[in-house]
Amino acid sequence: MWQLSWTARGCGPARLLVLLVLGCACLCALGDCLFVTEYFTRTPRKLNAFNSFASVELFHFSVPDDTMMAVWNLITFKEQGGTFGDNCPNRNVTVYFRSGAPPVINPLYTRFPRDTVVPGSFAVTLTWTLPNRTTGAFNVTSPLPGDWFLAAHLPKDEGKISVKGLSEECQYLFQPQLIVQRLIGISVLYPGYFIDQMIPAHNRSALYKVFIPNYVSKVKVQLVNCSTKNKSSDSCPVVLKIRARAPPVHNSSALDCREWNPCELTSAAPAWEQWYYILVERYLSNADVYFRIGVQITDCSKLNLSTEQAQPSSSMNMPQSFGTPMGFSLSETMSLTTVPSLSQNASLPPPSENNVVYLSPTSDPNKCWPIRPTLRNELDTFSVHFYVFFGPNISIPPDRAAVFAINLMPVLDSGGVLNMELKLNMVSALIASICLSLYDIVGYSVYKVVYDTAQRGSLIQSHYPRTPQSRW
Repeated sequence: MWQLSWTARGCGPARLLVLLVLGCACLCALGDCLFVTEYFTRTPRKLNAFNSFASVELFHFSVPDDTMMAVWNLITFKEQGGTFGDNCPNRNVTVYFRSGAPPVINPLYTRFPRDTVVPGSFAVTLTWTLPNRTTGAFNVTSPLPGDWFLAAHLPKDEGKISVKGLSEECQYLFQPQLIVQRLIGISVLYPGYFIDQMIPAHNRSALYKVFIPNYVSKVKVQLVNCSTKNKSSDSCPVVLKIRARAPPVHNSSALDCREWNPCELTSAAPAWEQWYYILVERYLSNADVYFRIGVQITDCSKLNLSTEQAQPSSSMNMPQSFGTPMGFSLSETMSLTTVPSLSQNASLPPPSENNVVYLSPTSDPNKCWPIRPTLRNELDTFSVHFYVFFGPNISIPPDRAAVFAINLMPVLDSGGVLNMELKLNMVSALIASICLSLYDIVGYSVYKVVYDTAQRGSLIQSHYPRTPQSRW
């Protein structure tokens, strides 16, 4: 049984206050794109010494899509008796940052329970540079869009006893501001379509994005027909990068196209209903780079009918693909073209008049993991249970994984604890171990554990799971 228990604070995130929207009249290095700068701010709040999470001041921001740079300006100042607190002691301010959910912090260095998923977060400590005011900055390159949470607090009290009324109380006020710079006009790729592109000598890279729908098991970016100054070459002097939800960074999945021909970058088990960003970055040279780029996906939205006919009960016991019996295939909803699918060693057909080539999506049942639906049952205001259909006993095939989809509601399910209980019922001595992996909506593995035959189960807790797009 999958169980989610959570506790809310009783209010949703505050609305953003947009102070200014400014367009820069310059072209970005990624092509004919326009930079737009946006500013957001929050009202100053009084900080408290840390005793528990209830003493933390939590701020919420929303980062727009296609953001290339986000800068948080952190302002802290002292007040005493309605004036500047020049005589107040300097107390460091700690600020935590996390995308998608509030940060899980541990300033007192206590121990979490066993098998607890502790998500990482960024932390910044502000020291005082002026008697009554200090500032700091936190920069994030290509941040994930959506909800961002900041948590701020003062150090724990030293336990000194003071008499109230003898002097004015020192107050430490904290105000965060957000400045984002995003791109307008990023080129959009469509699955199955190949287009001719060129990176001129005065540009370093080209940025694209493609939307990945539901029930896709694999995304493959292909870069073919590469040439320099209309001269074909065995190696292409570019680096291909891909990342979900935000433009690629230095540690994103990458492939050096000089070492591969054709140049194909694959992303297995991609995040559904998300934008994937593709960066083609050239090596330093004085020549224009020409290439043809496209995205191929493995569509798992259509059931294998032959398998269903051979095994009438399989749709009730073990679904054969991502889809539902009444689900539509991606290849059925897209405009059909007579261009056939290509084998791995085949060459692309000649382009049309607008330099666009269409290839129909592939559907390989051997690469589609079975997925089991879950039922969301809201027990009360503060707890939700998820039940696996046709469970609780589940058979895991030896050649593929069993996938479960847990839909978390944005805002409603945020700020809670996701509890998952796994119990093993070994029916064969040939099974030596079983691996359990937990993925969030971004597609990143947040927890992975391997059980052997000596273990019969475990309870996993994930504090403050991400809920911006409501799928785990």
